[in-house]
Amino acid sequence: MSKTILITGTSSGFGRDTAETLARCGHHIFASMRATADKNRGHAEALRRLAVAENLNIDILDLDVTSSDSVERAVASVLERSRIDVLVNNAGIAAMGVSEAFTLEQAQALFDTNVFGILRTTRAVLPSMRQKRDGLVINVGSILGRVTFPFLGIYGASKFAVEALTESFRYEVSQLGVEVVLVQPSAYPTPMYASAQQPRDAGRGGEYGDIGEIPGKMLAHFMRSFQGANAPNPHDVAEAIADLIAQPRGRRPIRTVVGPPFGADVVNAQTAPVQGRVVEALGLGMLAKVV
Repeated sequence: MSKTILITGTSSGFGRDTAETLARCGHHIFASMRATADKNRGHAEALRRLAVAENLNIDILDLDVTSSDSVERAVASVLERSRIDVLVNNAGIAAMGVSEAFTLEQAQALFDTNVFGILRTTRAVLPSMRQKRDGLVINVGSILGRVTFPFLGIYGASKFAVEALTESFRYEVSQLGVEVVLVQPSAYPTPMYASAQQPRDAGRGGEYGDIGEIPGKMLAHFMRSFQGANAPNPHDVAEAIADLIAQPRGRRPIRTVVGPPFGADVVNAQTAPVQGRVVEALGLGMLAKVV
């Protein structure tokens, strides 16, 4: 069954591939990205050309997840023309380096996109989903929301926050016809790594000596592994999202690990019964089942 799907961060990477993949599945896609007339004009035009060439139902939408006004305008423009059956919160930025060497402003900017961006778009879309008592929100998190890699602490902290937001939203709307789930990708060759923020406080980083050189070596290792014959295919994430959309409401797993889990799957499995008991102890066990 064809659905109308709003996706954030579709200029490249997982978002772009997901927009194309879901459109080829027959869905109507609102592919959003910021600065469609400026920074991302080329990406927007390329996606438009693809849609025409393959006769795909893709509309390009200017949406900046760091701006409440932009989010509200974009969602309102979609709802004027259609309903929103699925929201895919994909937009995000990465950061890699000595955590102490990141400025507070850098951390705030990252959280503004990775965490508050999800809150903005979800708040904008949920009223219409609740009104029709039908909808699906898919948040793109990371295995780093479950396990911690040194020198990815700022980024991981944002993804830990996404874990809590996802689970809380899931409980709160479970009786209202809306389902909220999380995709947890592992490391994949996308532009995210090449554009990852670097710490601005070079002086702090320099005080770490040889330890401070590890992030660069880690990044170089990732980039080499991405170029090898056995490099992971980022299309896995788009396929996982497509599979979640195709599943019946109430039967979707709350978390889906995609790629090498580095133990995130174990944390998911061991945490689930603990979380279940917490909700039961609060007398809110009925919220655990999506109706």
